[in-house]
Amino acid sequence: MKLYGRILRAMAAPACVVALALPVAAADRPLPLADAVAMALEHNGELKALKSEREIARAAVTRAGLWANPTLELEGASGALTGSSDENSFSVGLAQEFVLGGKRTKRLAVAEREAEEVDLRLADRQRLLTLEVKRAFLEHVLANRRLDLAKGSADLNRQLLEIARQRYAAGDVPELEVNLARVEAARGTGRVLDARRELPAIRSRLLTLMGLDPLADLEPGEPPTHRPVTGTPDDLARLALAHRPDLKALTAARAAADAAMEAAEAERLPNLTAGLFYTHVRSTDDIGTSEPKTHDNLLGVRLSIPLPVFDRNQAGVQEARGRAGGADARLGAARQSVAREVAAELARLQAAEEAVTLYEQEIIPRLDENLKIVQEAYRLGEIGILAVIEEQKKYYEVREGFLAETHNRDLARATLEATLGVDPAENQGGVQ
Repeated sequence: MKLYGRILRAMAAPACVVALALPVAAADRPLPLADAVAMALEHNGELKALKSEREIARAAVTRAGLWANPTLELEGASGALTGSSDENSFSVGLAQEFVLGGKRTKRLAVAEREAEEVDLRLADRQRLLTLEVKRAFLEHVLANRRLDLAKGSADLNRQLLEIARQRYAAGDVPELEVNLARVEAARGTGRVLDARRELPAIRSRLLTLMGLDPLADLEPGEPPTHRPVTGTPDDLARLALAHRPDLKALTAARAAADAAMEAAEAERLPNLTAGLFYTHVRSTDDIGTSEPKTHDNLLGVRLSIPLPVFDRNQAGVQEARGRAGGADARLGAARQSVAREVAAELARLQAAEEAVTLYEQEIIPRLDENLKIVQEAYRLGEIGILAVIEEQKKYYEVREGFLAETHNRDLARATLEATLGVDPAENQGGVQ
């Protein structure tokens, strides 16, 4: 008790050792997470390519709504090569195909549903890209925090080395303790180098996802303040079913398959081709003479329609049925898996939140207090250097574990948002 009192009184004086706080990434131009996501959605190369390919689906809609081009028919005949030079004819006609059975409207419906599916697939890719950017951003934050933690740990080791040198000079400790302090100081410097080595690759990956030059002068800042999710698994599952773009895309694919089925049934009815033609005929009544001659002008209508004897679009109907069955099965399986995904991600988030709370309320305060007590006890000569080294090592490991749990919590929050397809803070049953 006497020793403990002396230590507490010494702690009341200005501390000679700076305790580590939660590290914050220092940056001249900190970039918020929301801005990083917005830049990625605008500049990401893969996303730009998908947006360009969306025009293919739009072109299909335009093509489905167009009428077939009319056909100009020209025909000429002469008897010059058969000894009847006075006999010849000339015909000109115009034909137009008319789509029967509402096939044009049904084809247009198919193309529109397919274009809608493409748009939703693009939205789903944006959802996944957002998660990738958040993951890379949080990895960069974690790497920065680990670097700051390593720097703080190295400072502690250097301060311990300075105290050991002072006590050695005063004849209080053997040279062995100074050497042990030198080793710890070197190990602390090595941790700083290891932490700094990870940053360039992580930063390059983040900037690449954002569609920027890996050498761009941008430094990610801190993530937004964590907000706990309060919705129940069932509420969040309903939220995902209503907002997930991949589920909406599967629903659009199912609608496109139904429209394709109707279009295939309509294709059983052949199309009608109608045309007008004009024919001029010159002929002679007497063989071998040029008299008398006749001139006839004819105007007529021509209708043609294929007879569905062999091909009644059986293959098209069968293909449409298979497509509809596959789309229905994929949609059903995806909807069933949503509840499991949401429950798993919510449980992961809640576990990470509990771990962070345990660190913040129970472990970290006592860890800080123990470190200060041990440091001051060594300065007063009450304990040996091995106890200080062990406590500082424990301090570093626990703090690193705390950073990892904080990262896991933020990443679990981002993953849950991606699983829902929307930020629960913007919807009922979301965030406090």
